[in-house]
Amino acid sequence: MGLALTEARRALTTGDVPIGAVVLGPDGDVLGLGRNEREAHGDPTAHAEVVAIREAAAKLGSWRLNDCTLVVTLEPCTMCAGAIVLARVPRVVFGAWDEKAGAAGSVFDVLRERRLNHWVEVFPGVREDECAALLKDFFSGHR
Repeated sequence: MGLALTEARRALTTGDVPIGAVVLGPDGDVLGLGRNEREAHGDPTAHAEVVAIREAAAKLGSWRLNDCTLVVTLEPCTMCAGAIVLARVPRVVFGAWDEKAGAAGSVFDVLRERRLNHWVEVFPGVREDECAALLKDFFSGHR
């Protein structure tokens, strides 16, 4: 989660919402790093999770991220949850809950939706206070 928090802080340099993500391989190797880059690139799909998943897939030479773990500072949204399912990521660790748009148990539960062809093990609340504080500080300065 420390690496994901570092990525989240890097997003602040481009005015993006500070969310960071890391894809770890089965041996704990870092395969992909991501941070929100929607503002930086004008791309609505440039969420931290998607950026990290793309980098990991490129590094592995495969879109299937079997036996990988995605670590992200905020509960994934529905788009990111869909990408996680499609990439066959088996585990997601996240920090803060997203009570407005979360799709890993708060608003929706896409990652554990039994009607889909892939299910994800979810580990919420890791360094939750630290992850939530980063977002709270960001949004308090923008409202």
